[in-house]
Amino acid sequence: MDPLIIVFGLGVGILIGLTGMGGGSLMTPILIIVFGYNPVTAVGTDLAYGAITKTLGGWRHFRAKNVFLPLAVWMGVGSVPAAIGGVYVLHLLEDRYGKSFDNAMLIAVAGAVMLTGIVVLSRALFLKQLLERERTSFVMSTREKVYAALLGLFVGFVLGVTSAGSGTLIAVGMILVFRLTPQRVVGTDVIHAAVLLWAASLAHVVAGNVDYGLMGTILIGSLPGVWIGSHLSFRIATGALRLGLAIVMIGSGLGLLSKAGAGIPAWVLAAVPVVLAAVVGGRQLSERSKRNGRPDTTLPPRLAARPRA
Repeated sequence: MDPLIIVFGLGVGILIGLTGMGGGSLMTPILIIVFGYNPVTAVGTDLAYGAITKTLGGWRHFRAKNVFLPLAVWMGVGSVPAAIGGVYVLHLLEDRYGKSFDNAMLIAVAGAVMLTGIVVLSRALFLKQLLERERTSFVMSTREKVYAALLGLFVGFVLGVTSAGSGTLIAVGMILVFRLTPQRVVGTDVIHAAVLLWAASLAHVVAGNVDYGLMGTILIGSLPGVWIGSHLSFRIATGALRLGLAIVMIGSGLGLLSKAGAGIPAWVLAAVPVVLAAVVGGRQLSERSKRNGRPDTTLPPRLAARPRA
């Protein structure tokens, strides 16, 4: 039992409870880069512990009425069989290519993690206009049910192969396609991910890819972490936290590519997160200064144009 794994489990659990994302996108790279686990074992174990962690978080959000259940069900129609199929494809590739498959697996996980980080970052920086059209629920048409199943199909397969992206990619889809409010996005995302992770993790159990001792060690930290995070999610604005998480994902993706033999210089690995943080911070400060400089539109036009004493 490594105390450091418990600490990482606690941190990732808090992030899952707060934002609904960050499980596979962070824990899998941590297990591979920091602790040196085999990529396939890291993916299988991450999914197994994540199923239990997100079940706890999903129950908390369900009790708080943050779940839009019809959407979660229709996403599951596509995601559950796709996740099982992804695990089967992963097993076939591992059997065929053996040890040489490790590097390919590292590249696949890196690609999924970086895509997730880029999507989250782009949504936070460039898609804020969608906030004005958000809704808590709606009557799902046949077309929206098909969209939900297709979204689940794509994310389920990616999750089955890499363990990354279940929370983030589904969340972005719920924002872009279905325009749910942040609380509904997190709650619906977590409860859908719990069902999806159970399907994928059971497939990994059958394939023999789960390290139960490692899973138990992570759960010691992650279970209280997700409980704390889901409690705080009702009290804390998570926009800045999502941005930071996106930057960490992109950096961890580069680290995985380097471990796979991509030859990325150490200074690039260190510089990219710093540059991204500077760009995001600069943009946030610029937006804040613009908001502070706007005239008060609640006053009559003549008074609003005058400088305040």
